[in-house]
Amino acid sequence: MRTTGNFLWFVLFGGFWMWLLWLAASLLAFISIIGIPWGRSCWNLASLAAAPFGNEAIDRQELTQKSDIGTSFLGSLGNIIWFIVVGFWLAGAHLVCGLASCITVIGIPFGLQHFKLAGLSMMPIGKAIVSAELAKAAREENARINLERVRSGTKIFDIKKYEE
Repeated sequence: MRTTGNFLWFVLFGGFWMWLLWLAASLLAFISIIGIPWGRSCWNLASLAAAPFGNEAIDRQELTQKSDIGTSFLGSLGNIIWFIVVGFWLAGAHLVCGLASCITVIGIPFGLQHFKLAGLSMMPIGKAIVSAELAKAAREENARINLERVRSGTKIFDIKKYEE
């Protein structure tokens, strides 16, 4: 079913064009050295724009349980700059495609994928694209770890305990 959904998405419901927009944004960002973090994020999200069914974007810190530059304050600052420069336009393109897809009942699942990508286009830095199963497993593991911390009396957001 995923393969069929991804094929229809790519061919009929704007997936090809949005994939090209993400690749163009990535290539434009790679032109300058300063834009490399944005280019890498765009490149990752281009794969999701090409085949969104069965894949999901997850915060890298949630996936790896480790902080990095993209999940830190600098990543948040980068996302703000990204939104002002390019993210607004990509989000708008996804919203237009999503609304057009939702005109028919058959297109509603495809429109929902466009809306998901519109949200991601606002803050792409610090995200990893993984299978839906892997994202679910990471979230369940994080919930299990946090439950153990609550039961042991450890603060959930205690930095020293989190890094151990």
